[in-house]
Amino acid sequence: MKDVVISGSGVFTPELTISNEELVASFNQYVDLFNTENAEAIAQGEVAALEYSSCEFIEKASGIKSRHVLYKEGILDPYVMQPVFPKRGEDQVPEMVEMAIVAAREAMAQAGKTAADIDLIICAASNIQRAYPALAIELQQQLGASGYAFDMNVACSSATFGISNAVNAIRGGTAKVVLVVNPEFASPQVNYTSRDSHFIFGDVCTATIIEATDTCTAKNAWKILGMRLKTEFSNNIRCDVSYTDHCHPEVDPDTPFFKQQGRKVFKELLPIVADVILTEMAALHVQPEDLKRLWLHQANINMNIFAARKILGREPEPGEAPLVLDTYANTASAGSVIAFHQNKQGLQVGDKAVLCSFGAGYSVGCLMLEKFS
Repeated sequence: MKDVVISGSGVFTPELTISNEELVASFNQYVDLFNTENAEAIAQGEVAALEYSSCEFIEKASGIKSRHVLYKEGILDPYVMQPVFPKRGEDQVPEMVEMAIVAAREAMAQAGKTAADIDLIICAASNIQRAYPALAIELQQQLGASGYAFDMNVACSSATFGISNAVNAIRGGTAKVVLVVNPEFASPQVNYTSRDSHFIFGDVCTATIIEATDTCTAKNAWKILGMRLKTEFSNNIRCDVSYTDHCHPEVDPDTPFFKQQGRKVFKELLPIVADVILTEMAALHVQPEDLKRLWLHQANINMNIFAARKILGREPEPGEAPLVLDTYANTASAGSVIAFHQNKQGLQVGDKAVLCSFGAGYSVGCLMLEKFS
């Protein structure tokens, strides 16, 4: 069985940012407008009054302080409360592909690869901007790569599931060098009128190059020692937008938005995450003290701390389980890869680490890594 490495990584970060302070100010203006407009119904108990949000509430609940977005216009307007941007035509590159091009080129440069080397592209993300033709195939054209390409979706586990598919393709002989991109254009799925979720997501794109060790020339590559994937159905994280919606005029207007039962997710998903990681560690005879980094899904600071404690059997030391969600917010499948990209330096050949993402499904993807070069 071929040894396979992650030989390069890249991140596209949008220039525009929205701080908690900005977000809270606009949300609270919206609350005042809503409560004033519905004052009579609220007084009669027919409509529930909306509550203010606060920076303290957001940071305590999530650890998020800011987020990057492709489009800022409209999000902070209490009369709009959603990103406003022009719809791109068939002759224009969609946002997710545009993001992926930048991240892909950085990953390719790190790996010392050109488009001519790539024979498989996987676009793995929590939302896919269109059903077909595949975004991955358009990215293939834009980069000038050959071979084949496809899109896939396993919600917030899409990146690790995508990398696992890449490993299997290499070991199965259907690809030699694989580009996995995770363009998370997540801001349009946010309900900015919901106190519980208006702060959660930001936009970003990550990319990784996956190849066999015998073709790797990169100076900072990570061998994939093992992979463990698990899914278990749950309704507690959903986004229900569908191509059939036009057939049902009565569809709830909240259908396109992300929604979750946060407490249930915390209680039910984290034990699955810990079990998947610990099971893979046991299978590979890796002890907690062997791990130098935990690059975990960046959804919630409390979830990350809980997971790190379970895996290490103690409080994580600074830098062991790096966080990026304070400035990026939840970036769905891309979060753990951002943490990897920004915090893979300074380690020695032979050092071991975990790259893990988890989310809706429920789904968990765990990669056990060892520094190769």
